[in-house]
Amino acid sequence: MPTRALTALLCFAIGAWAAGCGGDDEPGTAAAPTVEKAAAPAKFPVAKGRTLKSLRAEFPEGPVFAPAVSLLQVGRNRVGFALFDVSRKQISGAPVAVYTSKPDGTGLRGPFAARSESLAVKAQFQSRSTASDPDAAKSIYVADIPFARTGDVVLSAMVQVDGKMSTTSRFERPVTEGSDPPEVGEKAISIDTPTTADVAGNLESIDTRVPPAAEQHAVSFADVLGKKPAVLLFATPRLCQSRVCGPVVDVAEQVRSSEAGKGVAFIFMEVFRDNEIDKGVRPQFAAWKLPTEPWAFVIGADGLVKERFEGAFSVAELERAVAKIQ
Repeated sequence: MPTRALTALLCFAIGAWAAGCGGDDEPGTAAAPTVEKAAAPAKFPVAKGRTLKSLRAEFPEGPVFAPAVSLLQVGRNRVGFALFDVSRKQISGAPVAVYTSKPDGTGLRGPFAARSESLAVKAQFQSRSTASDPDAAKSIYVADIPFARTGDVVLSAMVQVDGKMSTTSRFERPVTEGSDPPEVGEKAISIDTPTTADVAGNLESIDTRVPPAAEQHAVSFADVLGKKPAVLLFATPRLCQSRVCGPVVDVAEQVRSSEAGKGVAFIFMEVFRDNEIDKGVRPQFAAWKLPTEPWAFVIGADGLVKERFEGAFSVAELERAVAKIQ
């Protein structure tokens, strides 16, 4: 079973992800284009000469910092997270920088500039399941953070809203030497993913999206691995606790249908047996040793993982990753 506690912590422990994803968009309306904004590190305090405690003492505490990743490891890490204000409303598009430290507050590093990624897609690619779900996530912050060694680290951030700087809550997580899911540069794990033909056209049995992403079930992953580039997405739009599975399947649909996706096999794999949580995860999900959902892997024709995403990702992020395997 994937680690449901992580998504519960990120979303429902502070309300619902939707409480943070709010906004005035009406279901079915045309989505805004993906927007990326990066904070300029020079605008944020430097870590040198400070501890986390002294940094937090200089500024008032503001938003809740909610990481959307379960794994941190030595090397480069894509750290996705959301920010929520005291009313449980998500803060999007603000200048944000992430800091890391040891649990005692020493060894402060940063600022690592974060960008705000929209999860919006064009209207024709937005599923009814996403459009009708008021809890569906709409944006995420992303920071690229390197770690040189293993051990527990504290993540926190500084955010500028209405010209005022504040710190966020802190979140502790271990950094490991590696991870169970295949890493960038490693060989992808061969799995037989169910196709439309396998289920005699009964796509609802292998896809909880409404409508099903039919083209993402055209071929089995085992049949394309090592032969052509592929995007393998593990998600469950109807059962996803983090409320980001529906949006990322929509993202994959848009990229698949675009010029960027030509020549690439897009394969969407559901998480739970018979689409029922109580029956546990499907063997394909277990084979990849994934601790959470959703996950996406961008895989070259050589069968090696070129990029991977835990949690939410935008059209722009997936397009950049797919460009690496063309």
